[in-house]
Amino acid sequence: MKFTCERSVLLKEVAIANEIIGSQNTTSILSNMYLEAANDSLKIKATDNKVNFETTVPVEVVEPGSVTVLGGKFCGILNTIPDGELEFEQADSKVLIKMPSKRVKYQLNSVTSEKFPDFPDAGEDVFAVPAAEIKDMITNVIFAVSDDETRYFMNGVFFEKEENFLIMVATDGRRLSLIKKELAQGIKDFKPVIIPPKILEVVRKRAGDEGEISLSLTERNIFISFGSYKLSSVLIEGNFPNYRRVIPEDQTLYFKVDRQELLDALKTVSPMMESKSHRIFFELSQDTISVYSTESEIGEARKEISCEYSGENISLSFNCRYIDEPLRPMESEEVVVRFTDNSKAITMKPEPESDYFHIVMPMQPQQY
Repeated sequence: MKFTCERSVLLKEVAIANEIIGSQNTTSILSNMYLEAANDSLKIKATDNKVNFETTVPVEVVEPGSVTVLGGKFCGILNTIPDGELEFEQADSKVLIKMPSKRVKYQLNSVTSEKFPDFPDAGEDVFAVPAAEIKDMITNVIFAVSDDETRYFMNGVFFEKEENFLIMVATDGRRLSLIKKELAQGIKDFKPVIIPPKILEVVRKRAGDEGEISLSLTERNIFISFGSYKLSSVLIEGNFPNYRRVIPEDQTLYFKVDRQELLDALKTVSPMMESKSHRIFFELSQDTISVYSTESEIGEARKEISCEYSGENISLSFNCRYIDEPLRPMESEEVVVRFTDNSKAITMKPEPESDYFHIVMPMQPQQY
């Protein structure tokens, strides 16, 4: 096996593949990338045994063949050498990576490609959705996925079809993010599934805003493809919480505020947050929010911003991250926060309303 290509072209794809690899154990084939050169293209594959990644890049093939190399080391080599044309050559159980113009040469152990695991086949019912729309859906929910492995059924994004709508939901038990888009016309019904965030992060980071993304679902797997990329993942088993039961109704109080001003206020007070709880306070009075944080025995930070509010004075307390993360991907200039009192969940929505919202539970009042 031997090929030549531009280092920058190869590095981009190898870096993505390296993000997929879970194990850095040099004795595990899952630590390796699969490389196959043929017909002036290089196929690159990587897996952590749950999420699978495949892409192709143009190369000049001198001698076709396939091999696997340690992904982390291969990526590290490409990161180190300068831009220019490199040569990749397999020799027995070694590969040589050379850049003659820079007098650079690396030798890396390899493992036969036959030991690399096969990837599952995609389902037959493939449907396409606009890339920009599916990326927007992922962006507005993925931060709310739980990292509590004891509640594994919340370690992914819930995905379902309801009439002509596609819905994504994520929750960690203290907050919930939901987005619903009318994209499902002509798509066959499918059973609701829970998608691991790792495959969705690749889509969010790597898919362009033009064109379409193809999806296919089987009983155990999801398959996603766009451009030269083919991804698949084992679905998360279990029953996702009934999210409809936690959506508040009849929230009679609200305040409307400039989204960027609120983000700036959170940033201003964040240095004085409690290091463990990340607690921040909203003190609401007529047309004003005082955003502040305090850490006992150290001090306090406070910033006042204007808002639209006409209720009684009230203080609300939240984990700062639960407010900050939903605000960042919003494109609206203003956000509306609806609530009932300081002990019940709030609902955050862009203004004007769009196709998504976020529910956040307040923190318990401090006891003195």
